[in-house]
Amino acid sequence: MKSRTIKVDYLARVEGEGALHVKISNNTVTDVKFKIWEPPRLFEAFLRGRNYSEAPDITARICGICPIAYQMAAAQAMEDAFGVTVDGQLRALRRLIFCGEWIESHALHVYLLHAPDFLGYEDAIQMAKDHPDIVQQGLQLKKIGNELMILLGGREIHPINLRVGGFYRVPTKQELAPFIDKLKWARDAALETVRWTATLPFPDFEQDYEFVALRHPDEYAITEGRLVSNKGLDIAVREYDDHFAEEHVPYTNALHSVLKERGAYLVGPLARYSVNFDKLSPLAREAAGDAGLGPVCRNPFKSIVVRSVETLYACDESLRLIDEYEMPEKPAVEVDPRAATACGCSEAPRGTLYHRYRVDDQGVILDAKIVAPTSQNQKRIESDLWQFIPKHMDLPPDQLTWRCEQAIRNYDPCISCATHFLKLHIERD
Repeated sequence: MKSRTIKVDYLARVEGEGALHVKISNNTVTDVKFKIWEPPRLFEAFLRGRNYSEAPDITARICGICPIAYQMAAAQAMEDAFGVTVDGQLRALRRLIFCGEWIESHALHVYLLHAPDFLGYEDAIQMAKDHPDIVQQGLQLKKIGNELMILLGGREIHPINLRVGGFYRVPTKQELAPFIDKLKWARDAALETVRWTATLPFPDFEQDYEFVALRHPDEYAITEGRLVSNKGLDIAVREYDDHFAEEHVPYTNALHSVLKERGAYLVGPLARYSVNFDKLSPLAREAAGDAGLGPVCRNPFKSIVVRSVETLYACDESLRLIDEYEMPEKPAVEVDPRAATACGCSEAPRGTLYHRYRVDDQGVILDAKIVAPTSQNQKRIESDLWQFIPKHMDLPPDQLTWRCEQAIRNYDPCISCATHFLKLHIERD
């Protein structure tokens, strides 16, 4: 057959609504479109006219899987604008709840959304019939991450305890103590997860990515740092708009993000791992090496192993933070608003998340810009598909379709987060 079309109207096992269209003519790929057609979310418009203090709670509603990332980016943006520093145990608690989010989100993706692709199942329910222990382990890991978010955030979905300046309430040492045994079990389970995922079958598919992630001089970056890449980028978060741009693409309800100097780039676990490998805990570095990973990983299919390494790190880091915890005197730092531009970044499970706000002297938000990880990766996902499909065109149509869907799920796309306003252009004769 000289010409064929691969059409996936509904991508399964991703968060949100998206589709894939591929056209092949004369054994040549002539068109690839990764379409995000979920309606725009309008959150940037919702934020206008609201008080700065409302930004963390409003933006948390963008994603039910990684609300902490949105709350943290919003809160840190406002703190940056108002000259507020959140440090000591308050900063440690923020890192701890973020670890809880990484554990629950990574466990969800590794065990329930991505592993079925490698083992040949339509979904985790089918997989559980043959591998009940594996699925149960994943669910228990996720539960522990959720429970950590409940304690520190008030609830696991759209937590209500985070605020600009810190928290509304902080836990006692005694409240955190029961998590020590739970997290020790989770750390052992995460180590087993790294070993197990390393045995999965991976296509030979390495790409020359420009990895972009936060980097911190003292720790594996989660809540703050400078934006760096493996190809020379090294900027403060406030310089983001000088180096990155969003482009309208007519067939998708998400803007494509590019580096102004070089085009598509990659954020997420592969990027974080590859620019911050030296900041992982010794246990996580050793597990990565035993799993066959080097300090850099360029195969997106192996992202399932890297996510498992990050889960192990998050468990290890949580135990360290709890061991060193002392209850702070106050749950938050006092904040006095002023007219300013606010910029903040955090490392959501799926990658770097950027927030920018402009507020007046009363702290009222005048405008907002939010760039989610999936919108940053969308152009790179398409680029990878252009390279991946020709290597597998001899597969039967159903198997090639499966492979394309699996390739997209490598990036754990959060389609709902990525949807954005569209610019309308009408051409008339």
